[in-house]
Amino acid sequence: MKNIDIQNLRSDQLQISHWHIEAGQHWCLLGTTGSGKSQLARILEQDDEIAFQADALQLPESCVCVGFEAQMAQLEAELYDDDTDFMDQLDYGHTGREILAGTGADECDIDELIHQFGIEYLMDRGFRVLSSGETRKLLIARAMLTNPQLLILDEPFEGLDRQSCTQLTEFLAILKDRQAIMIFASQLQDIQAWHTHVAVLHQGHLLLQGEKPSVLTDDTIQRLFHFDSSQLPELPPALTPAARFDPILSMENSRVQYGDTIQFEHLNWCLRPGQHTLISGPNGAGKSTLLQLITGDHPQCFNNGLTVFGYRRGSGESIWDIKKHIGLVSGSLHQDYRVPGNAISVTASGFHDSIGLYRPVSAKEKNISVQWLSIVGLADRANHPFRSLSWGEQRLVLIARALVKHPPLLILDEPTLGLDDQNRFMVLACLERIAQLNTSTVLFVSHRQDEQLPVFNTHLQFVANDGPALYRIVQNQVDSETADI
Repeated sequence: MKNIDIQNLRSDQLQISHWHIEAGQHWCLLGTTGSGKSQLARILEQDDEIAFQADALQLPESCVCVGFEAQMAQLEAELYDDDTDFMDQLDYGHTGREILAGTGADECDIDELIHQFGIEYLMDRGFRVLSSGETRKLLIARAMLTNPQLLILDEPFEGLDRQSCTQLTEFLAILKDRQAIMIFASQLQDIQAWHTHVAVLHQGHLLLQGEKPSVLTDDTIQRLFHFDSSQLPELPPALTPAARFDPILSMENSRVQYGDTIQFEHLNWCLRPGQHTLISGPNGAGKSTLLQLITGDHPQCFNNGLTVFGYRRGSGESIWDIKKHIGLVSGSLHQDYRVPGNAISVTASGFHDSIGLYRPVSAKEKNISVQWLSIVGLADRANHPFRSLSWGEQRLVLIARALVKHPPLLILDEPTLGLDDQNRFMVLACLERIAQLNTSTVLFVSHRQDEQLPVFNTHLQFVANDGPALYRIVQNQVDSETADI
């Protein structure tokens, strides 16, 4: 790759006075939430839709970026091509092999990369049924097959289980010697051992750039990427007292099966108030599926031994009888939230459990929504269109939406994806504060070791199974022995 040189770059989000990258250097761009990383990536990709000016600009001839936006774009394309109405079965989208073959790469090169990246099991599965981590792995592989001069990996480790993170780390350490790679990250732990240089982007400005040791010891890092939980303000109150259910939910011999494939079975589980639960397991194990059974967003929630908030699913209850007691953050909600509205209206929609607002917002609802936006650091973005916010800022708004009514059950499926360290630990501090209030019980999916908070007194773990089902679910109660459930 040739040198990259940027002089006095100006756009609606960026003001970069200078940035020079020599061939052979290995850079990590460390950016805070909403810093402008995604727009910078699009400029490096030479996206004609981005308006900017620069006094001097030397860019790679070809550049491909893989990140959350690429995942969303692929999903949109799959939804557009949905042929379910013309088939006798659900259309799960293009298979992994079809997506890789679409690059035009040689079949031998495709097979070699599939083996190196350990994604053989994704080749015959449709894109729309892949987990967030699985889609990330597939799109990284697709980008590698195009052999760009520069490959930008935007948050490449987000959503990956520990084994996949290790595999990707080892693979990138080898790949860097034959493919120019730049990692865009928002968390310090994603800086790799082989990185020689680090730049820090905050609010559109490159505050630091240079050799890794000097940058990482600068006081700016402490200021931008650490969070003092003692500075967390009081949380806004609930508009009305939350209803109380005991148990919150129960599952009796529940299972999920697709055709001849049993994802999990014989699930017997009772969730009681205050049993804050961490859920973990490999990518594609069924963690999000389990949560979708509870929220009513999975077709197999009916007549499957499931009782939620006293309603036996499939007994004639309304979906809104369920959703009104739940606060939700998930990848599918983030993908589905495509209706117009600003940050306030999206936050306030949490009071009504809807995607979008279809009734007037009361003054009290608006006031509490603004308070929550202030808690997550977006008070100055309250009136901005939701879709104009960065991916991480959208995530913070959806977190505020989930918390706004202090629901009996908080379902948080990898809620901190795409957040910088400061915002990630702010969200975790909020959860610890909420747990202390004893109003909401938390179900929390995460792959990260540092997100296993002391408040989690139960651990549901998906473990690969030797029997008919792909996975069994193991429950670990704090101070008790592990038991199959």
